[in-house]
Amino acid sequence: MSRVAKNPVVVPAGVELNVGTQGLISVKGPLGNLLHQFNADVLIEKDGDKVLFKPANASQQAGAMSGTARAVVANMVLGVSKGFEKKLLLVGVGYRAQAQGALLNLSLGFSHPVAHKMPDGVKVETPTQTEILIKGIDKQKVGQVAAEVRAYRKPEPYKGKGVRYADEVIVLKETKKK
Repeated sequence: MSRVAKNPVVVPAGVELNVGTQGLISVKGPLGNLLHQFNADVLIEKDGDKVLFKPANASQQAGAMSGTARAVVANMVLGVSKGFEKKLLLVGVGYRAQAQGALLNLSLGFSHPVAHKMPDGVKVETPTQTEILIKGIDKQKVGQVAAEVRAYRKPEPYKGKGVRYADEVIVLKETKKK
């Protein structure tokens, strides 16, 4: 059995978690609500303010999925109570970002501006022209949007110019010597 699945998920006050039939879990909190469907390899039990996860059978797949289900539900509970945030930095001369509602306009040194539309449930802010804050309640969506924005211009290895995560460390290469 997965060691991750042995730890129960504690549901804080103000968050409502419902375990439905066929592995459907709904989590409702102050920031919104999330739904997720799990496969039949995982048995999900609610015991007061704790949620327990067990494999349905002795297969390796069921053990792995029980740990995955526990991690996903823990992220759902954290998302509806506190939310998730990714911070991106633009490094380079003339690189700018501007948020306009659900649209992120980027100037990344191309001959054209780049406009990235945010999916439902994800908000974007630009405190300065070189900072991007991506916020939401779904950890997977927030991370995916941040990865898509970073993919427009990844940090290059010689000067470090591009879109990078705030906590990312870029190891710069030394230029070729004659």
